[in-house]
Amino acid sequence: MKKYLAPILMFIIFETVAITLWLTKDNVFYLFNFSYIGLSVSLGIFLFIRNYKHARRIVQLLVGLYMLIYLGLICNENMQIEGFWYYLFTGVFEAATIHYAVAKIFGPLLFGRGWCGYACWTAMVLDFLPYKTPAYPRKNIEWIRYITFTVSLIFVASLFLAKVGNIERIMFWAFIIGNVAYYAVGIGLAFAFKDNRAFCKYICPITVFLKPMSYFSLLRVKCDKNKCISCGKCKRVCPMEVDVTDNSRKRKNGTECILCMECVKNCPKNAL
Repeated sequence: MKKYLAPILMFIIFETVAITLWLTKDNVFYLFNFSYIGLSVSLGIFLFIRNYKHARRIVQLLVGLYMLIYLGLICNENMQIEGFWYYLFTGVFEAATIHYAVAKIFGPLLFGRGWCGYACWTAMVLDFLPYKTPAYPRKNIEWIRYITFTVSLIFVASLFLAKVGNIERIMFWAFIIGNVAYYAVGIGLAFAFKDNRAFCKYICPITVFLKPMSYFSLLRVKCDKNKCISCGKCKRVCPMEVDVTDNSRKRKNGTECILCMECVKNCPKNAL
């Protein structure tokens, strides 16, 4: 039973968040929301332990579709970065601000960029494309993400400074248009660079939050040097080109790891 402690612990963490927010915010939605996500993530970890090859994809679809369709389209909540800025400017700790605090700002201190591998609804679609591993070396254009990050902030700030009316409706349409743009750019980049995760590496503004926090992540893939035969297979199958054989926090592309576990599954000596 010891090997199932990870999914149990993950569910307990999410359930603690769910109950805490339910009681403090007096809103049963938070109990449902975080319980559902926690159960989905825990199920994925359980399936991974059971060596089910589609474990991560199941979690991705369960969480990604829930956030995109239910929270985004049905509940009209902008869960993109524009929604975070919107609630931040209004001074309301609800919806997107709670989501960002848990999944993208403080959460990565525990599980790194697990969000990118198991919950992101943009990557959920991009991972269906044929380029599972990059065909070419990384390009030095990561600075683009800081532009998209700044543009999103300026866009929302301008709405407040101009005192535009009905901003909530604008946020809903920003969510729709933003997602269409993300998918279009993401798919275009994937085919141009032959890399499904090109959007994540160069464009995604959320990584501005995720990368620095992920540096301190407690949950990391580590290498047993006594077992490693330096075959390089882990580096070849990694969609984010992380050097997992280096156990230091300064390893190459270390803050890019999405915990997809492709390296773990493909290691011939179980060194990871």
